[in-house]
Amino acid sequence: MQHVERPLLALAFRLAGIALISTMFMLVKYLGQSGIALPELMFWRQAVSVPMLIGWVLLAGGIGRLRTRRLGTHAGRATVGMFGMLCGFAASILLPLAEAMTLGFTTPLFAVILTALVLREHVGPWRWTAVLLGFAGVLVIAQPGHAPISLVGTAAGLGSGLMVAVVAFQIRDLGRTEEPVSIVFYFALFGALMTAPFLPFTMTAHSGWQWLLLISAGVIGTLGQLLLTAALRHGAVASVIVMDYSSLVWATLYGWLIWDHLPPLATWIGAPAIIAAGLTVAWRERKLAKTITPPTAIEVD
Repeated sequence: MQHVERPLLALAFRLAGIALISTMFMLVKYLGQSGIALPELMFWRQAVSVPMLIGWVLLAGGIGRLRTRRLGTHAGRATVGMFGMLCGFAASILLPLAEAMTLGFTTPLFAVILTALVLREHVGPWRWTAVLLGFAGVLVIAQPGHAPISLVGTAAGLGSGLMVAVVAFQIRDLGRTEEPVSIVFYFALFGALMTAPFLPFTMTAHSGWQWLLLISAGVIGTLGQLLLTAALRHGAVASVIVMDYSSLVWATLYGWLIWDHLPPLATWIGAPAIIAAGLTVAWRERKLAKTITPPTAIEVD
C-alpha cells in the first residue's frame, strides 16, 4: 500500500512523539532516583508494550502482521537494543536530563563512523568535520578533568548513542522483510523476556504511586514509539529529523520544574555544536540520497 506524503502531519506526529518519549525518560529518571532498579524499569517499559501492540495489530489488520521467519535476527536486534536502553536509562538517571538527551544526539555521528569502518563506504570531509564538531561539543559538556557531571553517566549517554547507531543498521536489514510494527513488537517481547530473570533479585515493594508511574512510563513510551513510526510513514526522515532536537526543550523544562536544575553554560555551548553536527550529517545523507537514523531511533524501532 502506497502512503501519501503529508509533511505537516508527519512533523506534528514527530513533535508529539518526541514529547512523549521525553516524558518517559523523565519518569525513568524519577523512578530510578526513587529506588527502582534499572532491570525492573527496563522490564516494565517492554512488558507494557506487548499487550498494547497486540491490541493495535488486531485493530489494524490482524495478528498475521506479526508473522516472521527471522526470530533469530529479531533476538539479536533486541540484545543490542536492550543494551542501548540500559545505557539510555542509566544516563537519564545519573545525569541531568538535558545533558543525557544531548549525548543521545551523537547517534548520527556514530553512524558515520560505523559507515566508514564497518561498511567500508566512502565518507567525505563534510561528515568527518561534523563528527569532529560533534565530539568537540561532547568534550565541552563533559569537561574531562573538572568532573562537573558523572563520567559513568557520560559514558552511558555515549554508549546509548552508539547502540542506537548499531541498531539502525540492524533495522535497515530487518526492514527489507518485516513490517515496522513487527520489529517494535519483537523488540518489546524479547526485551521483556531478557529482563524478567533479573526481577527476583532486583524487584522491591512499590507504592501505588510508583506503580502508576511505572505503568505510565510503559504506556507513554509505546504511544511515543507509534507516533514516531507514523511520522516516518507520512514524511521523509531527513524532513522530520529536526523535530527530534525538541527533546532538549522538554528535558530542560522537566529538569527545571522537577529537579530545579538548569543546564550550565558548558551545556549551552556544547549542545548547539552536537546538534549542528547531527544536522550536517542529515543534510549530507539527504544530498547523497541515503537514510540516516534519527537520534531517537531506539524508540522508533
